[in-house]
Amino acid sequence: MNGSGEPLQRAWQFAQQQVLRLVERLPGYYPMYTVDGRWGQEPEAWTRWCEGFLPGMMWLFVAGGAGERWRELAIRYTEPLSERQYDDTVHDLGFIFIPTFVRWAQLDQRRMPDCAVVAGITLASRYRSQGGYIPSFIGAHSLFIDIMMNVPIVFAAARWLRSEGRLPRGAERTFVAGMDPTAAADELWRRALQHCRTSARYLVRDDGSTAHEAVFNPETGQFVRHSTHQGAAEDSCWSRGQAWALYGFARCYRLSEQSEFLDVACRCADYFLNHLPPDQVPPWDFAVVDRPDEPKDSSAAAIAASGLYTLANLVAGDLAARYRTAAAQLTAALCAPQYLAVEDPAWEGILKHGVYHLPKGLGVDESVAWGEYYFVEALYKQLLGQDLEP
Repeated sequence: MNGSGEPLQRAWQFAQQQVLRLVERLPGYYPMYTVDGRWGQEPEAWTRWCEGFLPGMMWLFVAGGAGERWRELAIRYTEPLSERQYDDTVHDLGFIFIPTFVRWAQLDQRRMPDCAVVAGITLASRYRSQGGYIPSFIGAHSLFIDIMMNVPIVFAAARWLRSEGRLPRGAERTFVAGMDPTAAADELWRRALQHCRTSARYLVRDDGSTAHEAVFNPETGQFVRHSTHQGAAEDSCWSRGQAWALYGFARCYRLSEQSEFLDVACRCADYFLNHLPPDQVPPWDFAVVDRPDEPKDSSAAAIAASGLYTLANLVAGDLAARYRTAAAQLTAALCAPQYLAVEDPAWEGILKHGVYHLPKGLGVDESVAWGEYYFVEALYKQLLGQDLEP
């Protein structure tokens, strides 16, 4: 692996150690969050959205030159996820298929596999023409900021259809069955673009902060109000959602080349950076940033670190330098012993002080699967000096 920085190299090696420890103790298990620092204890999942993160880390280790053992493990944990390509009950198919099947194809320099294309079609099938958005798993009325990190699989599927000129195997079970491939691609593209625009309009505030949820009248598509499931209040700024926004809009700009999405990504990034506490790791909601007793969310910092690296490659000049420096600072903060569990042999995760769902009391002050993945992704980007697609 190229790059420098002893703390980053140490964290990269520690991440591999902890993932190997997990798969040896709990073979076949896909983690969500620890309980008292141990995997396999979760009392409630709420929804299935995390299966892509463990094999996603394995593929990153492969990309970083860690060896064939990781490739074998990555394939073993990726292949069972293909059945999720038809899961139209969740909004999280990007989280499941991008770190796994899409990354695998990129490493082998081949086309995105059919199952990942079908996953993008399946996610697009949730689209509501009344309102112009892909709803959350909560219901047809609900738009989450999280979905901005999943809509790239729809853009990627549309690109695949255009380039391949055929429908993927399995498309006969989706809404594009029998459609001309170009027409199917155009429809996916339209739905993805409109979802991003609706999210920008109704979830991103004038100051660049974000709401977790926009509630619509499902019959008319009329916006009703803001709400939250994981933030402090409907008018607060849930820090993980803010990280999803800056990264998600950056990804969607890179795929769509629509400058409006880059502008939104920068606004969200600037809000995130301008409201960080001195140690660079935000609390679970920016509304409580001045309360030192509130739980931190290391996963929000990890997502933002990786997203800022991507964003830095999409802008120029001083702004690029600002985002690249911020990405490095966030990653470095997470490599400190306060957050990296390297000095706690009993802790099974990589990063401490993550939060899953504070209002429900789930995974609070624990390791969380997405925090692990995006931390490893940030390490990969900075150690190799390479970004990732999509």
